[in-house]
Amino acid sequence: MNPDPWKISRTKIYAITRRICHRSGSSIVWTGMNTNSIATDAAESWKIVVIGGSGLIGSKLVRNLRKLGHEVVSASPSSGVNTLTGEGLAAALAGARVVVDVANSPSFEDKAVLEFFETAGRNILAAEAVAGVTHHIALSVVGTDRMLASGYFRAKMAQETLIKAATIPYTIVRATQFFEFIGAIAQAATDGQTVRVSPAMMQPIVSDDVAAALTDIAIAAPLNGIVELAGPEPIRMNELVCQFLTVQGDSRELITDAGAGYFGTEVNDQSLTPGENPILGPTHFADWLRQPVTAK
Repeated sequence: MNPDPWKISRTKIYAITRRICHRSGSSIVWTGMNTNSIATDAAESWKIVVIGGSGLIGSKLVRNLRKLGHEVVSASPSSGVNTLTGEGLAAALAGARVVVDVANSPSFEDKAVLEFFETAGRNILAAEAVAGVTHHIALSVVGTDRMLASGYFRAKMAQETLIKAATIPYTIVRATQFFEFIGAIAQAATDGQTVRVSPAMMQPIVSDDVAAALTDIAIAAPLNGIVELAGPEPIRMNELVCQFLTVQGDSRELITDAGAGYFGTEVNDQSLTPGENPILGPTHFADWLRQPVTAK
């Protein structure tokens, strides 16, 4: 019988990283990372490349890792690194120990998104093999294996498949939907002044907590497996959108519709929620909503 992968992931991450956390039932709750000191468990400065380092998660991750004293390369088209053409990849990865890929496709059209994750994935993994990278980390999505009716999720599954088939030790980090994108859910569900939203269960997480978890994972040993990240509490999608619209003072009418789906894909209570032992971020959605816009 295979050992519990969550027990393995907890053991490995705890053994190598320094974090402040506590247990809640069968989950691990992140309560923050110690970035006040540049000393890390690695006892040395590593070169770490963050693909998509200028984005929402990437920019936070770059900042966290630099606070820990690591040499961090923020790789994106704006910095001369194009994962689709391979331009700048070899130079960026030269001497790197860890690569964290948090890049997203600029297009969510089925063919384009699949081409992005397959082409970029192959180019990154090939460059890592040449550079001698010892840990490839990719940010993926909770529910990827259950949402294959969606072209985007099929593309993420293709990305994960490439990673598993490669020779580079890896950790795939599946996260739930980010707080910051709840507005996009509402917008996609809007028809005139009506917002039609599914009551399917979710367990969203704030981007700061995703970046904190990725920071710890980046300086830990590869799991050669999947770890899931989620927010501290499950909440139904219609309630999530309702809270968001209320705080925004948005006058659109919210209608709960079990057939509304999620960006056009049918969902149920298991589609977008994590398994039994996710790593939980500490930030509650209601608390995040109360923060001023400049703090989000």
